[in-house]
Amino acid sequence: MALESTKRTAAPAREQPGFNASESPIAWLRRRKDKDGQPMISAAQFDAGERLRAEFCFAQMTPRITTNWSAAGSMKRGRKAGMSGGTELLENVSAAQERVRRALAVVGPELAGILVDVCCHLKGIEEAERAAGWPQRSGKVVLQLALTRLARHYGLSDDERRKMSVGPARVRHWGSEDYHPLLDLPAE
Repeated sequence: MALESTKRTAAPAREQPGFNASESPIAWLRRRKDKDGQPMISAAQFDAGERLRAEFCFAQMTPRITTNWSAAGSMKRGRKAGMSGGTELLENVSAAQERVRRALAVVGPELAGILVDVCCHLKGIEEAERAAGWPQRSGKVVLQLALTRLARHYGLSDDERRKMSVGPARVRHWGSEDYHPLLDLPAE
């Protein structure tokens, strides 16, 4: 009688949601090259823009194009469903909303508009320029600035990565090597 070997198969990898690069204006910019042959936006800028878009979608901040009937439907089900009323947001959705608000606040109101238009609502750069009343071809520059600031906030910029990889910063002071500050502690 032969012993059967039991092989454990690896758990199936979770499928990531589909990503259509043709629908993202920043993916288009990432594929385009400037006069030096470099992508118009860096990998860190692209990652920051896509992270903002993912958070925005997960936070359910996209505008609705149909009526939300979930609250009306829950009233018919009886007393248990009526207690929540369909108005409670899941904690992770409200946390994602807070992360989006914080990221846009860090970027500032001057640059947040183009990030929302281009990264979140997937408007073209020309359309975002017209909506903001900017001159033609200025949207790319403003978007690059906004994505750079967003990448810095997310810790994706090259400067931030270097700081994290070097380790803790050395404390500098004006005293000599054996200098120790005097502390005036209250007498007990």
